[in-house]
Amino acid sequence: MQPIKEANSFPFVSQQVVLPAPVEPSGFLIHNHQLSQPARGQVIVRVEASGISFAEQAMRRNRYPGQPTFPFVPGYDLVGTVVAIGPGVDASWMGKRVAALTKTGGWASYSLRAAGELLVVPAGIDPAEAEALVVNGLTAWQMLHRKAHIRAGQTIVVHGANGGVGTTLVQLALHAGVRVIGLASRRHHATLKEQGVEPIDYNDSNWAQQIRQLAPDGVDAVFDNVGGAGITHSFRLLKRGGTLVSYAIASAMLSKKSMLLNFINLIAQLTWWNLLPNGRQALFYDVMAGRGSQAFQTRSQDDFAQLMSLLASGVLPPRIAARFPLDHIQQAMELAESRTAYGKVILIPNQSPNA
Repeated sequence: MQPIKEANSFPFVSQQVVLPAPVEPSGFLIHNHQLSQPARGQVIVRVEASGISFAEQAMRRNRYPGQPTFPFVPGYDLVGTVVAIGPGVDASWMGKRVAALTKTGGWASYSLRAAGELLVVPAGIDPAEAEALVVNGLTAWQMLHRKAHIRAGQTIVVHGANGGVGTTLVQLALHAGVRVIGLASRRHHATLKEQGVEPIDYNDSNWAQQIRQLAPDGVDAVFDNVGGAGITHSFRLLKRGGTLVSYAIASAMLSKKSMLLNFINLIAQLTWWNLLPNGRQALFYDVMAGRGSQAFQTRSQDDFAQLMSLLASGVLPPRIAARFPLDHIQQAMELAESRTAYGKVILIPNQSPNA
């Protein structure tokens, strides 16, 4: 194994996408940032793929609860290769392909990370394909198996069935023998039907009634990333013993109301439903909950290993909408926000000058 890089091998010059303020997609900046040597417990990852998720779309509008102050480098997750390690880091990490949930900082050609947050990407897996299953895959897996506890023969509803998380939810649920009703625009219905999904047009104001016709006895789980007034329809679709999992508030993206207030109202509504004697549960899921704890890391490692196994075996083919160079962030963000993409938009950093 290679030792830590010597001082004369530094600096690593990282190309980064910077979000300077609430801006349009054309307002992102491209900067070169000089990284110092990793400190104790840290590594430097040469980033081979990062992605665009709902979080970054909200952050650019200053609408994501808990986001950093401007300016900062977005990027909720990444996949890359460890190219330098700091003191106290196991030397076996050197040269390994890894993934990480970063929340911010992923849109860069090199990233300084804590060794404790690394997830192993098995050899032979394409970095972009692995990237499509980091935040999206962990979110989908944990909501299905750790929160809703789905079982074969059950019926679920997936909002945004064409999106990054939604496409993975669909694949994992179908693999588990679950019936899936998916909400998406009509342009994606043929693709969903080919997989075995029963599609509903989310633009149709009668979507909830259409689902009731398909599942008159109710459904076992609803995965809702929209929030807003429609969350009540989602809850009412549940049969006794069913679970509503809310994991985003896309409906509030363009609202003038405080995003924090929107979130508080959502949590209050979910809490109220859980107090009612109706035999159904409602919860909010956050993939970053407990971040930094050993339980969080163990859970992430175990679940990511399951996802990589399914990817390697061909059971979980990644749904990638498009791949863009890092410095094409405007076009990448515009596609991700167009609601026309099927799957995840991936950023592939340029590796010069340290390739």
